[in-house]
Amino acid sequence: MRRVLAVGLAALAAVGAGGVPAGAVGGPEADLAYHGAASMADGRVDVRFTPRNHGPSAVPDATVRLRWSAPLANGQVLPGGCARSGPRVVLCRVGALAADDLGAPISMRVRLRGAPSEVLLELDTVWSGGAVDHNRANDQQRVLVLDSGDEYYF
Repeated sequence: MRRVLAVGLAALAAVGAGGVPAGAVGGPEADLAYHGAASMADGRVDVRFTPRNHGPSAVPDATVRLRWSAPLANGQVLPGGCARSGPRVVLCRVGALAADDLGAPISMRVRLRGAPSEVLLELDTVWSGGAVDHNRANDQQRVLVLDSGDEYYF
């Protein structure tokens, strides 16, 4: 019992110290990444990206979080598998990803409250089906999107 408690406390300490996400301690290793583009015009942000698993193991299911620095307007129409989880947050199910494979592209248009001249968009994995990702740099994207209509790639 003491050994189980010690392992549990060590896992909590690692998560609290910026380690791997909860539920991903000791699972198979995978490397999730998100690459795409975002643009903004008149308070509307278009985002499209493709998830990828660089492996070496498959991911049984994954969820990506998109956070905006400005609140979203009410009444958003989101793609299937996506839902709001707060005033500035959308969660999207990525689904299963085989090792060294691309997932289905995800595209959405959201409307921001007001008409900000810029917005910071952050993407990161919040669930990886128990897989451990030791390279968190490519599944945590940050992109500053200016209200210019230009595309910004990540």
